Order: sequence, then structure tokens, then C-alpha cells
Amino acid sequence: MSSETDPIKHGLIIHEDAAFNAETPVHLLDDRLTPLERVFQRSNGSLQGVDLSPEAWTLVIDGEVERPLALSIADLRSLLPPASITTVMECAGNGRSLFDAKTDGIPWGLGAVACLHFEGVRLADLLVHAGVRPGAVYVGHESPDRTAAGKPALSRGLPISKALAPETLVAWQVNGAPLPADHGGPLRIVAPGYPGSAWQKWLSRIWVRDREHDGARMTGLDYRLPRHPIMPGETPDPADFEVITRMGPRAIITSHAAGSVVPADSGIIVAGWAWGHGTAIASVAISLDQGANWLAADVELSGPVYAWRRFTAAIRTPPCGTAFTITPRVTLVTGETQPLGQAPWNPKGYCNNGCQRLELIAQPA
Repeated sequence: MSSETDPIKHGLIIHEDAAFNAETPVHLLDDRLTPLERVFQRSNGSLQGVDLSPEAWTLVIDGEVERPLALSIADLRSLLPPASITTVMECAGNGRSLFDAKTDGIPWGLGAVACLHFEGVRLADLLVHAGVRPGAVYVGHESPDRTAAGKPALSRGLPISKALAPETLVAWQVNGAPLPADHGGPLRIVAPGYPGSAWQKWLSRIWVRDREHDGARMTGLDYRLPRHPIMPGETPDPADFEVITRMGPRAIITSHAAGSVVPADSGIIVAGWAWGHGTAIASVAISLDQGANWLAADVELSGPVYAWRRFTAAIRTPPCGTAFTITPRVTLVTGETQPLGQAPWNPKGYCNNGCQRLELIAQPA
């Protein structure tokens, strides 16, 4: 699929794949709300020949409901109260390339993430309007994108509890503008705290089900983590895997690009973002010696719970001509913190929220 926002022009990294995938260099994520031209793009198929105009779009809600519906976007706007949320959206594979042992999938660095403001309606309000039956346990989501073989490219879903949660939206607007096709327009799911794969783009059907959804890339090892540790080279048993329903915390320094030259033997300020995917942040710390010692950063502790929070830290750079590494680490109020190294390995390379290691070079001012 071609990109209307021209990711090459805006400095995104294109990953070679059958579908279009682009990653944002971390230093281009320094805005509180990520500009759309700098938002990563993850695609699984093609939309060739599909009319994506909002005026032509219809959303079907059926399955375990009392009143099956077929609604236009104008219907959604008129029937249901508006809702909005500012939230981090992060690909399950963010950090995949940093696993020591190679895994399947797009080799994302740390830039498959963004913070965005979405507007639309609550999925819960839509489901109530359709009359969800007591036996509903999951919603499956469908869209018209197809693989080269003509099969559905992606059809994921949400447990009914998440579908009915107040933060989960059906959105048609992002950062104050109509949702562009590159990012799922005219309609998409917004499921804060869940991996980006669950935020179905080009949403055309909500299928309320009495069992866990089994759509395209919803079974096997796709977007699932092992219940027990698994080592590279082992043969995985899909029965031992479960759907990813929460992303771990992460902090990234965005004020400096990797390899940047900074004044030697001087005080500088580094800054970035930390997030907990719905769990409040307790602290952010910075290490200059691979985790042996930590310096507390100043961090915003209030704000939208699903948005990222700014942190800053004053550090002293080493003597002239020295390369050095800065490591940020976030800790949540629950005590959960980032692994200093990599997260537990898994065959698909999901949820590696190990600490960033940003190398800078100190030179004479």
C-alpha cells in the first residue's frame, strides 16, 4: 500500500516486507502528540480497489447481539455520544530486533510507537446500542485488506471486558484531523494498553462472539506469548501460548539521536518519554554505567493515564573523545520495571521492553 504521508520524506525507516511497514527513528518522537507524518506504519495486506471514503463506509455489528446494525459514520456521529482519548499506541513487535537470538517478524527497533489523540465513540456505547447478549465473551474485528493470495490480512479482536471498557473507542479522527487511510481511516479500533495489532484498522465489521475470536493472525503463535519460558531452538506448542492483552512499560530518550556529538566534560539535559500503558508511573531513572548506578530523573506524574509522560535529567558528560551510553528505565506504581537486558525471549519477538541503550559521543565544545 502506498503512503499518503510520504514516510521517506519525513525520515521514517522502511522495512522490506510484502506489505508496507515504516518505523520512526526514536529522536523524531520528541513531540507530546506524534505528528501523523512521523507515526509508524504497520500493514499486513493490500487495500487495492477498496473505496475508503468516509461517505461510502458502512460498519456492521452482528453476532451475539439483539439488534444487528449496519451504520454509516454519520449514523455513529448522530446516534452515540462523542468520546476521545490521548494514548500511546505501540506495536507488539517494538524492540524485536534487540533480542539476542533472532526471531520471526519485522525487525523493529524502538520506533514502532506513537502518542496520539483519537476521537470517535466508545465501543461500549455501540455494543449497548446493538444489545449484547449475556453469552458474549469476545468481539472479532474485520476489515477489507487482503493478502496477495486474496485472504483476509488481519482479523483480531478483544475480550468483551476490554470491548466494554470506557477507554476503548471506534475512532474516525486523530490529532484533530480525519483519520487518514495510512492509519486506518475511515474507522479503526482504539484499544489503549493492548498491542497495536488489536487496534483494527479500516474497521468494517464487529462480530460479537461466544468464544475467543479465531480470525486471521489470531491463532497459533501470532500475537501470543508463552505461559512458560521457552528457549531459542525449542519447538513451541501453540497450546502453551496466550493472547497478548497488555504491553509492558518503557522509557525512551528522544532529545538526542543515536551517535550524536555532545560537549565533553559538560552538563547536558537529556529528555524523553515514559509510559505504563494505563498503569501510573512511579519514577524514571538514568544510568551512565550500564545499570550499576542510577540517577533520578524529573518526570511528569499527572496527566492522561494512557499517554506518555515527559522526563528530563541533567547529566555530566565524560572527558573528550569518549563514547558513552545512557540507559533510561521506568518503574510503575505497582513496582513493575523494565528489564535492564531483554524481556523473556519468544519465537515471534513480541513485547521486548528491555531498556534503551543510547550511545552518544563527547567531543570538545
